[in-house]
Amino acid sequence: MKLRVSLPGFVCLSLALGAVIVVPPLLVRSEPEVPILRIEHGPFRVRVTAEGNLAAVRNTPLTAPMKPQMPFTLAWMIEDGALIKEGDIIARFDASQLEQDREDGLSDQRISDHHIDSAVTSREVNVGKLDRDVEVAGEELEVAREFQQTDTHIYSKIEIVEAQIDTELAETRADHARESQTIQDSLSEAEIELLSIERRKAEIKVQQADEGLAALDVQSPHAGIVMLERDWRGNPVRVGDTVWPGRPLAKIPDLTEMQADVYVLEADAGNLEDGQLATVWLDSDPDVAHAATLKSIDPMAGRRNRRVPVQYFRTVLTLEDTDTATMKPGARVHAEITIADFESAVTIPRQSVCTVDGKPVVYRWKKGKFVATVVELGPAAFGRIVVTSGLDEGDSIALRDPTLSKSNSESDESSSAPILPGGGS
Repeated sequence: MKLRVSLPGFVCLSLALGAVIVVPPLLVRSEPEVPILRIEHGPFRVRVTAEGNLAAVRNTPLTAPMKPQMPFTLAWMIEDGALIKEGDIIARFDASQLEQDREDGLSDQRISDHHIDSAVTSREVNVGKLDRDVEVAGEELEVAREFQQTDTHIYSKIEIVEAQIDTELAETRADHARESQTIQDSLSEAEIELLSIERRKAEIKVQQADEGLAALDVQSPHAGIVMLERDWRGNPVRVGDTVWPGRPLAKIPDLTEMQADVYVLEADAGNLEDGQLATVWLDSDPDVAHAATLKSIDPMAGRRNRRVPVQYFRTVLTLEDTDTATMKPGARVHAEITIADFESAVTIPRQSVCTVDGKPVVYRWKKGKFVATVVELGPAAFGRIVVTSGLDEGDSIALRDPTLSKSNSESDESSSAPILPGGGS
């Protein structure tokens, strides 16, 4: 009796009398065969889908005033999407705090002026008094020198010494009066300078309040449409919020050139590169396709919704043409990004690729046995991968690693395994 493979899944037994009996596979115990794939060229295309919104390439930012360096309370805000003209008010902040600061500065300025006037008057009084002291001391010194008793024939020695002491005392008093005058003048100057500094601080406070009052109204630099900026929760700034200087409030987009900000699933973004071609459709006009090019992709993935753990890569697509009649900022779009597009390529299942010594190999059926062949791989899709070199059309490869079979001694039976057609996906 001879065992041979005739049909996939069935075994034929040839008996001595020439009869042939077809036996179902459950009736015969045989080892599983290694399936073989015949290589054929075929088309291979990989596209990644994404969703997002339209956005303007250029925007004019509108921010909270930078001066003074203090938080503001928003008193009024324009509606999102409102049409504006040049000079229109976009936002207005509460002026009560700045007005109070201005009044306090003016009050401090008046107090400083009063103190300066008092210091100047006190200085004039003290200087006049010291001038009189210097004058009196000088006159006493002149009298002491003029009537100094120095004649030894007329005055006694004690009287001469006393007169000399009186003269020295008058000189000392005159010097002290002059030094006191200089010191008091310096002290008065320093006091007036300190008061002038306080007055300057009050002036700066008033000036800052005036600048802040003038900047409380945020005006539009040109005509357009207003789009309010939103925080990480998706909420715009509201009336009553405390806003720090420089915080973005809104923007005025340039509608002449638009781009698509789409979000690609983290699992699909592995082969994205700048310059890849894409196609964009507007949800409001799904029948019209717009050509685009991948401009940039964020270096790190992030969540679109903080409650949903799915992560996306934000990707910017540059549109070749902008239709201002249908394309508006914020419009919903969906896109397809072309990762690979081959009219004819060699593709094989992913499980056919093995790794030997760190190199990708496939097992090619050649001369009755499987031979490990090093290949170069290209783009991949779900379940299939492109082979750029190492295989030719007509080759047959194992769909799995044949070295993992239970016994390699039955290679003759493996040679008669069913041959599957190949091609692209």
